Amino acid sequence: MQLPFPSVEVWQQRLGRETDATMISLVACVGEDLVGTVGLHLNAGIPRRQHVAELGMSVRDDWQGRGIGTALLKAALDLADGWLQLRRVQLSVYVDNETAIRLYRTHGFEVEGTQRQMAFRDGNYVDAFLMARLRP
Repeated sequence: MQLPFPSVEVWQQRLGRETDATMISLVACVGEDLVGTVGLHLNAGIPRRQHVAELGMSVRDDWQGRGIGTALLKAALDLADGWLQLRRVQLSVYVDNETAIRLYRTHGFEVEGTQRQMAFRDGNYVDAFLMARLRP
């Protein structure tokens, strides 16, 4: 849901927030190149929602289809299930992002609803699915 062409400085700032206990970020690097990220946004300090996290991830266009997204998602879900005691991980994904939807379904996410005109992209309003996975 970010704007295109973020600068290196923007990514350094986002990934360098070590003091933010509500955000856990993982990165995928090939050599010196950052090729993907995943983040779990926790609800720390909200007692009735501490079992829920919002997942956001991206893989660089030229690295898609090479297992980067699968590796990042598996690592994030391992943290969620085995270390953070999360029961629910949820996300939003554009309805036309079939590759991502297939990846999420493979890892137990289900579509719970459609967010109509959820974002503005390429001059149009676009819909997104709200997907969630409950810990098995």
